Amino acid sequence: MWLWHERLFRSGCTTRTDKKMDDLFKKIALCVERGKVKAESRYPPELKGQEGADELTKKALDQGSQPRDILNLGLISGMQRVGEKFKNNEIYLPDVLVSAKAMSAAMEHLKPYFKSGEVEHKGQIVMGTVAGDLHDIGKKIVAMFLEGSGWEVIDCGVDVTPQDFILAIRKNNPLAVGMSALLTTTMVNMREAVRTIKSQFPKVKILVGGAPITHKFSQSIGADMTSDHPQEAVEYLENSVSKNKG
Repeated sequence: MWLWHERLFRSGCTTRTDKKMDDLFKKIALCVERGKVKAESRYPPELKGQEGADELTKKALDQGSQPRDILNLGLISGMQRVGEKFKNNEIYLPDVLVSAKAMSAAMEHLKPYFKSGEVEHKGQIVMGTVAGDLHDIGKKIVAMFLEGSGWEVIDCGVDVTPQDFILAIRKNNPLAVGMSALLTTTMVNMREAVRTIKSQFPKVKILVGGAPITHKFSQSIGADMTSDHPQEAVEYLENSVSKNKG
């Protein structure tokens, strides 16, 4: 399977209003980290009866918080903690999935601001499982971490041919492409997909992943990056792509 967290408050004295908002952002981040979706959610037990990411995000907007602050200081902060814990084997896949559910509930409140342009994604990444392969759990997990870090994911689904990737790139102009394969019999199809993409879009970064994918194989097909941990894919994009945007 396969840190962008910017403090937006200015240095100096913090007003009471800022402190109140800051506490609210921390609660949102905690809800994402622990997978607390709504007040009615029974999980996690220690937060039973408390407001979840859904209600807290709406409250923050109602109280005048900037959507980008909610995204940066709440959702992204929480998903970063999830990513680090998952990377260090402190939590497991079920924990990641409930965190993603909390993040998605909060993101529903922010979608209108993305559409209006008030909040911008860091960039787009096209993702897909390569031709001949119908497995997508790893791809979905990586997409979850990327969306939680402020990226817009264009998911092409499974059994994606090189030409399908090309069409998605032309339509969306992404900064990167992520492709996955679970089988040794389908991972070889990455070679042609990478070659086709690089021949037409040499500046687009290509990330590959999946159970059989090794660093040696990744390098041999001309991909830019592979990793066993989704958080490392996020960090790679932050360090290698975002800095060069524009």
